[in-house]
Amino acid sequence: MIFVTLEHILTHISFSIISIVITIYLMNLLIREIVGLWDSSEKGMIGAFFSITGLLISRWVYSGHFPLSNLYESLIFLSWGLSIIHMIPKIGNLKNDLRTITGPSAIFTQGFATWGLSIEIHQSAILVPALQSQWLMMHVSMMLLSYAALLCGSLLSIAFLVITFRKRVDVFDKSNNFFIKLFFFDEKKYLNTKRSVFKNTSFLLFQNYYKYQLTQRLDYWSFRVISLGFSFLTIGILSGAVWANEAWGSYWNWDPKETWAFITWTIFAIYLHTRTNQSLQDINSALVASIGFLIIWICYFGVNLLGIGLHSYGSFN
Repeated sequence: MIFVTLEHILTHISFSIISIVITIYLMNLLIREIVGLWDSSEKGMIGAFFSITGLLISRWVYSGHFPLSNLYESLIFLSWGLSIIHMIPKIGNLKNDLRTITGPSAIFTQGFATWGLSIEIHQSAILVPALQSQWLMMHVSMMLLSYAALLCGSLLSIAFLVITFRKRVDVFDKSNNFFIKLFFFDEKKYLNTKRSVFKNTSFLLFQNYYKYQLTQRLDYWSFRVISLGFSFLTIGILSGAVWANEAWGSYWNWDPKETWAFITWTIFAIYLHTRTNQSLQDINSALVASIGFLIIWICYFGVNLLGIGLHSYGSFN
């Protein structure tokens, strides 16, 4: 009973902390950046991480098994994984471009787990025979950590595409205006227009330089995080195959969950391949990662909605 009460307290503490962190992000985004608030938000995410860690440990103690047996526990673990990814740049004293992705992702994940699922799913139950294995911790934790990393990396790729697309639209609009003026203006007006363009060139170059820096950082972190997630996914699939052989007598059964996990692995393998080809980098690889974002959600939630196959214990029912 003590651990159940502790779990409820830690759930509300972690959710409250992450909510405050998101509010700080919005204040800095909509009003102005305040260094003190940024520092507070970073400390808040660390506090949320330890709260979620305590929640998982308390649930592990009173349930007697690693807390990855149902959808609620997997979502809490996913939120925990997002918190870890959030703190990776902090360890290396690097500019944290991940925080705008990991912060909202963590709160939405935990919010859905806390308020979006029925009370019955929240309850810890005795493991079904297929889950009573030492492979539970290895396989499911690797898969969820891969989901956390791949989702973050995919969202960074989507942000990269949005910024790049907007930049190209701006350039297209400016070039159209230039040709309209060239067609309708006389020579004197055209030369005056050209001089004014040269005067503003330094400001445009300055602005474009920082846009370029931002897109490069987004592309850099997207590649690094997706590479990490792909490694976790590979380990998760391999360990799952070994576990499946022990539980069901076959390494691979083309179960819906297994099939979509294989599709997810293939999509991100294609992404990593495009990174090795200079002509396919940046936009092309970002498009592949964006497709991967949808595939992950189908693999994680779509199959659970159906509630069929050998992995039906992770469904909403």
